[in-house]
Parts: sequence; C-alpha cells; structure tokens
Amino acid sequence: MKATSENNVDAIPAVKKDRLPAALWALALCLFGFGTGESVVPGLLLKIAGDLKVSTSSAGLLVSGYAIGVVVGALLVPALTRRLPRKTALLILMGWFVAGNLLCALAPGYAMLMSARVITGLSHAALFGLGAVIAAELVAPDKRASAIAIMFTGLTLAYVLGLPLGTFIGQTFGWRFTFWTIAVLGVVAITGIFALVPRMPLEQTLSIRQELCVVRRPQVLLGFAMTAFGNGSVVTVLTYIAPILVKNAGFTEAAVSPILLLFGVGFVVGNTAGGKLADRSLMPSLLGILAVLAVVLAGFTFTSHDKTATLLTVFLLGAAAFGIVPGLQLRVVDKSKGAPNLASAFNIAAFNVGSAGGAYLGAVVVDSGFGLNAVPLAGALVTAVAISITAFSWSLDFRTRLPVPTAPA
Repeated sequence: MKATSENNVDAIPAVKKDRLPAALWALALCLFGFGTGESVVPGLLLKIAGDLKVSTSSAGLLVSGYAIGVVVGALLVPALTRRLPRKTALLILMGWFVAGNLLCALAPGYAMLMSARVITGLSHAALFGLGAVIAAELVAPDKRASAIAIMFTGLTLAYVLGLPLGTFIGQTFGWRFTFWTIAVLGVVAITGIFALVPRMPLEQTLSIRQELCVVRRPQVLLGFAMTAFGNGSVVTVLTYIAPILVKNAGFTEAAVSPILLLFGVGFVVGNTAGGKLADRSLMPSLLGILAVLAVVLAGFTFTSHDKTATLLTVFLLGAAAFGIVPGLQLRVVDKSKGAPNLASAFNIAAFNVGSAGGAYLGAVVVDSGFGLNAVPLAGALVTAVAISITAFSWSLDFRTRLPVPTAPA
C-alpha cells in the first residue's frame, strides 16, 4: 500500500544534483548533537558524582545506561515510527532527544539522571539509521556513500569539538549547563530539518513480520557482523589508549587529550575518504580499509614504544576506524531494500554491540597477564574476522540475488 502523506514525489529528484544538498548538513548537525551528548559524560564524571553524592563508578554507569537505551531503541523505535513520513519521524526523534537532555539537566537525583540517559539513548539508533536512509535518497546513486559520510561528519566533529567543548562548559559552569547546551543544539537541528530536509514519501508500508524478514536476510545479518567486528576491533584498543600512551609510549597524562584530538582529526579525514572510496567501489574499498586497519593495529604493538611513531599510528588508526563507517552503513541500506529504516537502525546497534565486545576483550587481554602490549594485536585479530566476513559477503553477491518484498495490496 503506497503511503499518501507527504507525497510530494518531485521533491526527491529535485535535490539529486551533482552538488550535495544542504539538507545533509542539517542531518550532520543532528549527529553532532547526539555524538556530543553520548560522549560527554566521561569528562564530567567527577562533577556529576560530587553533585549527586554518588561514587565515580556509579556515575560511570550513566555511559552504560545510554548504551542500553541505544540497543533497546534500535529494537523498538523504528517499528513505532515506520508508518510515519520520514521527515516527520526525523523531527519526532530530534524532539525526543531534546526532551531527554532537558530531563538530564533538570534531574534532581541519580535515579532520574540514569532514567533520562536511557530515555535519550532510545532515539539514537533510530535517528542514525533513518538519517542514513534519507542521506542516501537525497543524492544520485553514485554519491550515496559520500552523502552518508557528510552526515557522519557531525559525529566526527562531536568527538573533535563537541566532547572537549561540552567538558569545558560542564567544568566551568556546572554539568547541568552542558545538557542545557546540548538541548539547544537539538532545537537548532530541528530548525535545520524544517528548513532544509525535503518532504519524502514512503515507498511502501510493510508489516512488522515482512520488515523482520528483510532484517533476517543473510546479507543483512552479515552486514551487522561486519559492523560489530569492524568497530569492535577499534574499541578494543581505544578503551586502553590512555594507558598505552602513558605506559608504553612514555607520554605524560596531560598529553593524552591533545593526542586524542589527533585521533579525532583522523576520524574526519577517514570519514571523508571512506565515503568517496565507497562510492567508487563499495566492497573492495571496505576490504582495503579493513586491511589497513588490521596492519595499523598490529603495528601499534611495536610503534607504541616510540613517541613519533605512536603519533602517526594514532592518526592512521582514527582514519581507518572511521573510513569504514560510510561503507558499512551503505552496505546494510543496499541489502535491506524494503525495510532500510529498521535495518539501518539495527546496524547502529551493531556498532554499540561491537563497542561493548571490544571493551570486554581488551579487559580480558589485560587481566589475563598479556599486558597492554597485546591489546593492539588482539584488535588486529578481531579485524581479521571482520575481513573474513566482508570477503564472504562479497562473494555471495556473485551467487545470489535476493528479491525485494512487496507490501500487500
């Protein structure tokens, strides 16, 4: 059954020009707000713990609470918004984000703050997934990965600019002021959506069962696995990057933050380059960047004992880590025709599953006695798994052609 609301079909071809549309920057602003809100809590732990009179470890659980919200939201929210026009759904999800951060700013105690973090996280995966689908539809087919990369520029800038700025605001004016600021960012993003994102018709409305059938396609599941292992390999090392820099490379603790800024610059470069390469040749570029990531991670075992080599490695690690993101998201969108919103949201959840698994693996390696020097090598082995899955998935492209399900008449 064709959707009848927001049926201005001419709005889509009108923006599919050689120049990438301004609407992509509205989507990037959405991700900048989400990325800043997600990542800023670690820098405010002591402030939050002291103000709410809880332990630092309890305050740290606010990060886990948000992650739980992301995963649960990926399972539930796309199903609730699937019949809405995409622009309407995007506005609702951003409104949800603003409301969640206002709750964080107003939370009178720890329990309310934890609840607010979970509530805010519920909209995360759905918005990221929907944004990737919209970005891909706003442009010509040969620019879809670049469009997704522009959207994810907002996330990279959140790590490079939003995180340190949000931390500075919280440490200077109080942690609540950081969440007030993030809520204002959300309002600005909503204004950008109203002004720049065109009305987009729903091509078809499937039942929940049909959408789940799409998500269960072998190639879509392989896409999720590629994402989880690809991102997990990076987080395995990133979780222990500070002690590696201090204990292995010999940097001072004060130098860690500027070095992580270099890592963030690598994010921006990798995201842009990865999008362009994926537009040219999606699967070969994914395999190539994953191979580079594996080499960089394995090499970090040795380069982490030299300061100059460490700086170069950190930059290359950031570039390779985010170089795979546009391609991974586009792969799932491509293979989930019929229910791209749901599958794309699930893929964002797969990033978070990979993050959790990578952090756990790093802890196991360190606690087992192998030490910090073995952590990058463990990350490289996880990347090798991602390469194997990617190669297998690509090989299936030459053997199978999966049909697109149609909505009932």
